[in-house]
Amino acid sequence: MPELPDLTVVAEAFHATLTGRSIRSAAAPAPLAVRGTPAELAGLVGRRVVSVRQRGKFMLLDLDSGQVVFNPMLTGRFQLALPGAKLPAKTAFILGFGPRAGSPPRDAARWTRNGAWRPPDDGPVEVRYRDPTQMGKVYLAPAGVERPIPGLDAQLGPDADDPGLTLAVWQERIKRHPGELKNLLKNQAFIAGVGNAYSDEILHAARLLPFRKRSTLAPEEVAALHAATGTTLTNAIGILRERVPPTFETQVRDFLAVHNKGGQPCPRCGTRITEVSPGGFVTSFCRGCQR
Repeated sequence: MPELPDLTVVAEAFHATLTGRSIRSAAAPAPLAVRGTPAELAGLVGRRVVSVRQRGKFMLLDLDSGQVVFNPMLTGRFQLALPGAKLPAKTAFILGFGPRAGSPPRDAARWTRNGAWRPPDDGPVEVRYRDPTQMGKVYLAPAGVERPIPGLDAQLGPDADDPGLTLAVWQERIKRHPGELKNLLKNQAFIAGVGNAYSDEILHAARLLPFRKRSTLAPEEVAALHAATGTTLTNAIGILRERVPPTFETQVRDFLAVHNKGGQPCPRCGTRITEVSPGGFVTSFCRGCQR
């Protein structure tokens, strides 16, 4: 499942590439993945991209009128390609863009500048959304149309890497959410953007077991969880910026410390990593150094 680090890198790259371009074509080869009418799909043509941004586990294309919102769920992936490049199997949604009007956005992430993967500003480019299971969804949100987007609402907590999520704010928010720590981190009403993989990584960095109850945490453990969230996500984003482009459809996870590495030695203490699958989702942790 794409999580905050994955989507941050895609959104930064697409913001640098697409902002200022107008949509030339819009197609839905797998219409079950799209929430919107054929007229709304056709109405995207001519709209100009104002920004591309990540919010929680969503990616938003802000247009000069309306939005396109992607929720990739478990299997959705994005590709940036030149027109005519081979289309990935199970492509559900395609947007074609013309040349950029004006200069690249001033707020483009520094790492995106002069990247060899960036298509020429004076030529066309496509964004393809591929989803083999069609579990993910693409929401067309024209201006003036009220269309609910499940999960993207007032109940969504701050992004897990939001600079405003200070320790004091964290301490206040965490009081409202009981239960096990892994479920807490995955609760999008607490913080947004963390899923199954990065919750394991954060808890390993904080030296806390995933099945610990929030109510058992000492104040210093609450602080450690806050610090581990920031450092884990920041480090992951830095690695992905270097390793993902130009294959934005590829999910890079081999650098993770414990997630999906059951039976391997813990990189911190050497204890064999434990792996269980409650509810069908893998949870990986170290019994040697997580308490």
